[in-house]
Amino acid sequence: MSSFEKRGEGFEKKFALDSELQFKAEARRNRLLGLWAADKLGKTGAEAEAYAKTLVAVDLQEAGDQDVFKQVRADFDKAGVTASDHQIRRSMDEFLAEAIQQIKQGN
Repeated sequence: MSSFEKRGEGFEKKFALDSELQFKAEARRNRLLGLWAADKLGKTGAEAEAYAKTLVAVDLQEAGDQDVFKQVRADFDKAGVTASDHQIRRSMDEFLAEAIQQIKQGN
């Protein structure tokens, strides 16, 4: 195998690893966001956990995180929870950073 082929194989492995990390981080972000949103919606315990799992599943419906945002926005609107779009998106960004950190630390 030439050094060019080895280099290409290395890039492929890194891409696969990065993709896996991104998938895990987004799933964890959605769970954290779900627990945060559940608290705002007055859900606790098993009900909060179930809501968080729902957000993880919602993210698998379409590419990107717009589906998760729309779900939280709709649930907040339905329940009369006051939160701006910016606040929801900022929370999504903060939870993604937290999720990446947790994964890197092995938690």
